[in-house]
Amino acid sequence: MASTARFTDRTDAGEQLGAVLLEEGFDIDIVLAIPRGGLPLGRAVADAVSAPLDIVVASKIGAPNNPEYAIGAVASDGTVWRNDSAIRRTDADEAYFERERQREAEYAREKVERYRGDAPPPDLAGSTVAVVDDGVATGSTIRACLTMLAGQAVERLIVAVPVGPPDTVGALEGMADEVLCLETPTQFRSVGQFYERFDQVTDEEAMTYLE
Repeated sequence: MASTARFTDRTDAGEQLGAVLLEEGFDIDIVLAIPRGGLPLGRAVADAVSAPLDIVVASKIGAPNNPEYAIGAVASDGTVWRNDSAIRRTDADEAYFERERQREAEYAREKVERYRGDAPPPDLAGSTVAVVDDGVATGSTIRACLTMLAGQAVERLIVAVPVGPPDTVGALEGMADEVLCLETPTQFRSVGQFYERFDQVTDEEAMTYLE
């Protein structure tokens, strides 16, 4: 069976993304990566387009008894994205959703504080912002991030990811001014299948890319 790997690792994917962003003439003011896996890639993108790197954080809201199945996601400021069709397919009621929303919002807030420390969040008003991650599957966390950023007077919102299934990429196109996705395979099992190396990234390692 032929390998489906298109990228050596997250840095390689970021370099490829950065090269295409440059080729297509995107003038990016700041790159926001989704921790943890988005940061190695985000560092390469930010270096390629000569923009500062920061973070944007959201946490997935999982279904009852199946936490990997996203029924929504919540950003660090409490902005929520709901997957109503997924909610209908599960035993999640409003009380469950609200309880999990509060819990995951607190987790996302704590992650921002851990990564950013005392540094203030960047002022994004009037900026062209590129949101990057190492790939999208359902896209729940990136959708919550985009929903949050839409309320921050951003001039132009760009999503740049190496790989994602066509339906998810299509949904993201309705939430951003531009979506750049290098690979949109119809046969999609997971983001990791498109990388030769897709190791877990620790918080400690991820933070080094912000330095």
